[in-house]
Amino acid sequence: MTDRTSKGKGAREERLKQALRENLKRRKVQSRERSQAAPAEQGEGDEAARGGSDGVTRRTD
Repeated sequence: MTDRTSKGKGAREERLKQALRENLKRRKVQSRERSQAAPAEQGEGDEAARGGSDGVTRRTD
Protein backbone atom coordinates (compact mmCIF):
# COMPACT_ATOMS: atom_id res chain seq x y z
CA MET A 1 0.00 0.00 0.00
CA THR A 2 2.89 2.39 0.63
CA ASP A 3 4.12 1.72 -2.93
CA ARG A 4 0.82 2.89 -4.31
CA THR A 5 0.89 6.05 -2.17
CA SER A 6 4.45 6.97 -3.14
CA LYS A 7 3.70 6.38 -6.84
CA GLY A 8 0.59 8.51 -6.59
CA LYS A 9 2.48 11.20 -4.76
CA GLY A 10 5.26 11.15 -7.36
CA ALA A 11 2.77 11.38 -10.21
CA ARG A 12 1.01 14.25 -8.46
CA GLU A 13 4.30 16.08 -8.00
CA GLU A 14 5.14 15.61 -11.68
CA ARG A 15 1.71 16.98 -12.67
CA LEU A 16 2.24 19.98 -10.40
CA LYS A 17 5.73 20.60 -11.79
CA GLN A 18 4.38 20.50 -15.33
CA ALA A 19 1.49 22.81 -14.45
CA LEU A 20 3.87 25.28 -12.82
CA ARG A 21 6.15 25.25 -15.87
CA GLU A 22 3.22 25.90 -18.20
CA ASN A 23 1.94 28.68 -15.95
CA LEU A 24 5.37 30.33 -15.88
CA LYS A 25 5.65 30.17 -19.68
CA ARG A 26 2.18 31.68 -20.06
CA ARG A 27 2.98 34.49 -17.61
CA LYS A 28 6.25 35.27 -19.42
CA VAL A 29 4.44 35.54 -22.74
CA GLN A 30 1.81 37.81 -21.20
CA SER A 31 4.52 39.99 -19.66
CA ARG A 32 6.33 40.31 -22.99
CA GLU A 33 3.09 41.24 -24.76
CA ARG A 34 2.31 43.90 -22.14
CA SER A 35 5.79 45.41 -22.35
CA GLN A 36 5.58 45.60 -26.15
CA ALA A 37 2.11 47.18 -26.06
CA ALA A 38 3.01 49.74 -23.36
CA PRO A 39 5.29 51.98 -25.48
CA ALA A 40 2.66 52.25 -28.23
CA GLU A 41 -0.01 53.23 -25.72
CA GLN A 42 2.25 55.81 -24.07
CA GLY A 43 2.85 57.54 -27.39
CA GLU A 44 -0.87 58.00 -28.00
CA GLY A 45 -1.40 59.89 -24.75
CA ASP A 46 1.51 62.31 -25.19
CA GLU A 47 0.32 65.84 -24.39
CA ALA A 48 3.09 67.52 -26.38
CA ALA A 49 1.97 65.76 -29.56
CA ARG A 50 -1.61 66.92 -29.01
CA GLY A 51 -0.66 70.50 -28.28
CA GLY A 52 -0.07 70.51 -24.55
CA SER A 53 -2.35 70.96 -21.59
CA ASP A 54 -3.61 74.40 -22.69
CA GLY A 55 -5.74 72.84 -25.44
CA VAL A 56 -4.05 74.70 -28.30
CA THR A 57 -3.30 72.47 -31.27
CA ARG A 58 0.21 72.93 -32.63
CA ARG A 59 1.69 71.74 -35.88
CA THR A 60 4.38 69.08 -35.58
CA ASP A 61 6.10 69.58 -38.98
